[in-house]
Amino acid sequence: MSAGLEVTWAEVCAVACAQAWRGDGEVMASPFGTVPQIGARLARLTFAPDLVLTDGEAALMANTPSVSSARHELVLEAWMPYRRVFDVVWSGRRHIMMMASQVDRFGNQNLSAIGDWARPKAQLIGVRGAPGNSLNHPTSYWVPAHTPRSFVEHVDMVCGVGYDRAAAAGPSATRFHDVRLVVSNLGVFDFETPDHAMRIRSVHPGVAVEDVAAATGFDLVVPDPLPLTPLPTAEELELIREVLDPDRLRDKEVPS
Repeated sequence: MSAGLEVTWAEVCAVACAQAWRGDGEVMASPFGTVPQIGARLARLTFAPDLVLTDGEAALMANTPSVSSARHELVLEAWMPYRRVFDVVWSGRRHIMMMASQVDRFGNQNLSAIGDWARPKAQLIGVRGAPGNSLNHPTSYWVPAHTPRSFVEHVDMVCGVGYDRAAAAGPSATRFHDVRLVVSNLGVFDFETPDHAMRIRSVHPGVAVEDVAAATGFDLVVPDPLPLTPLPTAEELELIREVLDPDRLRDKEVPS
């Protein structure tokens, strides 16, 4: 970010993440990572008042507290044990923003293992719920460090299902498949192309398209003209800084 701007990288990313839930209506938002959590809560406090938020454990939140629970007590409005989450997943009334250790040009996501499946170089957190998430309801991804190691030609293992894999599996996989956005510390990306190859939706202020290309392990579709990710408004900055993240946890995930 240029020195003349009074906005941090993390704040730009938080607003970009919030936009993932625009127009979703009354669905359950499941954000993973500090910046996506800020984004979902910012969305509910501004343009998406019907968005349903969870405490990440077993309840739905009636209020929209800071991501630092030490500052604000949660006000809970409903009990939601783990088994009930699957009812929401299978009904499609959820939009998750997962993290991705790897993501490829068609939106396949990996968070399980790096390297050959028979003998991986690194074991990560496992497949988790990524296959069911990506086939049943809208799914977006957050990648706080955009590098050629995270944006790859082919993921080492498919956890979240991308457009090419869903098409190969047939109608049972494509019926509710909807990979919406990938947000990184460099820009916002979507799959709104004829073959669903990843496209630059916008680059963050101060980032050149050459920077994004150098940090990506495959050729991206580049629109002309190339939009810039909007800067936070004064209202959004106040909410982020004073209400949602006064402890600046966001800067630990995306350093300024």
